[in-house]
Amino acid sequence: MIQLKNLTLRRGSKELLSGATASFLPGQNTGVVGANGAGKSSLFALLRGELIADGGDLVVPAHWTQAHVAQETPALDTPALDYVLDGDAELRTLQQSLAEAEDKHDGEAIGHLHAELARIDAWSAEARAAKLLSGLGFAPEAIRRPVASFSGGWRMRLNLAQALMCRSDLLLLDEPTNHLDLETVLWLEDWLKGYPGTLLVISHDRDFLDSVCGQIAELADGQLTVYTGNYSQYETMRAEKLARQQAAFEKQQRQIAHLESFITRFKAKATKARQAQSRVKALEKLERISAAHVDSPFDFAFATPDNLPNPLLRLDAARVGYGDKVILDRVNLSVEAGSRIGLLGVNGAGKSTLVKLLAGELSPLAGQCVGAQMLNIGYFAQHQLETLRMDESPLWHLQKLAPTAREQELRTFLGGFNFHGDAALAPVGPMSGGEKARLALALIVWQKPNLLLLDEPTNHLDLEMRHALTLALQDFAGALIVVSHDRALLEATTDRFWLVAAGRVEPFDGDLEDYRRWRIEQAAEAAAPSNGEALSANVNRKEQKRLEAEARQRLSALKKPLLGRLARLEKELDALATQKAELEGFVASEDAYQDAHKAKLADAVKQLGEIGSRLAEVEEDWMNVQEELEQLEAEA
Repeated sequence: MIQLKNLTLRRGSKELLSGATASFLPGQNTGVVGANGAGKSSLFALLRGELIADGGDLVVPAHWTQAHVAQETPALDTPALDYVLDGDAELRTLQQSLAEAEDKHDGEAIGHLHAELARIDAWSAEARAAKLLSGLGFAPEAIRRPVASFSGGWRMRLNLAQALMCRSDLLLLDEPTNHLDLETVLWLEDWLKGYPGTLLVISHDRDFLDSVCGQIAELADGQLTVYTGNYSQYETMRAEKLARQQAAFEKQQRQIAHLESFITRFKAKATKARQAQSRVKALEKLERISAAHVDSPFDFAFATPDNLPNPLLRLDAARVGYGDKVILDRVNLSVEAGSRIGLLGVNGAGKSTLVKLLAGELSPLAGQCVGAQMLNIGYFAQHQLETLRMDESPLWHLQKLAPTAREQELRTFLGGFNFHGDAALAPVGPMSGGEKARLALALIVWQKPNLLLLDEPTNHLDLEMRHALTLALQDFAGALIVVSHDRALLEATTDRFWLVAAGRVEPFDGDLEDYRRWRIEQAAEAAAPSNGEALSANVNRKEQKRLEAEARQRLSALKKPLLGRLARLEKELDALATQKAELEGFVASEDAYQDAHKAKLADAVKQLGEIGSRLAEVEEDWMNVQEELEQLEAEA
């Protein structure tokens, strides 16, 4: 069992946990929630031994094996399958010992090691690793490719597979669904439901938490509060708790008002002075109850579009792709005013390509894409965050769109996206991915679009912002087309689906549960090909190899500048991390607080702040480049 006893944890001057007490039993699946910056990732670092508590006790069974998803993946020549097998450290240790025993012809050791390997079911390890990779979307032929050949997003999936391969007692997952498509999220849910150990997972996907977790641990105001039940049940219990807290607060305020009124009226009267003084002491000793607040920091809505032509946009026999590579063909569809459409399909099927075509970022290779005269598109995709000016503020960006609007009007609007006060004037560069996404959404909302195209809009957004976006989309009067792995968003904001598969776009007759069943059937059919299919696969193998070689060359040419940029960013990250470690070492030392080093300490603290901001900026750039590489890999 994991136990936190009166635990205090600080990062710099910020106190993340203050006297927190909680326990997590073996076999429990717990969702960890809280606002950005509340300390969720720091709690995980504490459990992994990377941080030390500033007070209290943390008890984690010493014999437990822990697993977590590594955030970096070196460019290894190791095949993907072997990389995943490396996640089972005991397996690799026993295999190495067996090889050494065989070299020494030590029969007794060989026998013992074979028994140990049988105990951990080593002979099925490769099949289990291959099954994990298949579930995470890797094609059968891809599992023998070297790790270095995969883009950033796919390497993160390899890290996830490696963590799942570990026969762990404690599994820590921090936002595991980011950059996964809907199919992979569904598979991961099923896998985690069968996980026998203790699971702690940080996620902003409420459906994922509802499906996987039996209790929720909330980090707020320095406390860790555990609620029994899934996320939906947690919301209900939290609302009831806040209601009780608010009632107690209001009762106490009435009591305080009564005491203060008595003191004010009678403190100057000799006959009542003693009673007044006793009430002053009672008021001083009163333990104040905080006002409960459930208000979201986000409050915005899409204005009614100025025009709603019908249809807004039409595709006639459209073909779209990149160069001579066709992704979608013979696409015929019409986007009517008021349409609310979710796009379904596996990763790489062409969902993002279709959205780019509708947004005008891609021109059809054949056929037509015809927009209405008054069409006003609001398009959100992760790569658009790069178009923000890193040295300018949210207010500056909005003023570029509305140069004649009053500054107060613009600042009030930005406040609805939680850019209050100085935050509206701060440069965009040091902001987190979630803050940049919020700004990009704010710029779209201001322009009053009549067609919204949203490609994974919830990546980097916390639960409060996802909820606010869902409410705003529900009231949006225009047409909506959305790609998302967030089922709560899809179910709450769309009323029909288009399926993108096998180079075509067709209406899907059913809901997300129907789609899940359909995907299971498709996977079963793919796993058992007929004899005719197997024979056909061997025909023209030479021509296929030639085409694959040409495709690899084209992909390599496209990836080269991105890989160069990635290498430069990684070099800068290493340099910044080294500087940060040196400065933190000095700040943590006793010498830093001697009088002779006051100026040096102040300068070190200042440099740490600057390096922290630059690290966040470079890490964000690194992730964006990784996503571009992943997109190229998926569409190759």
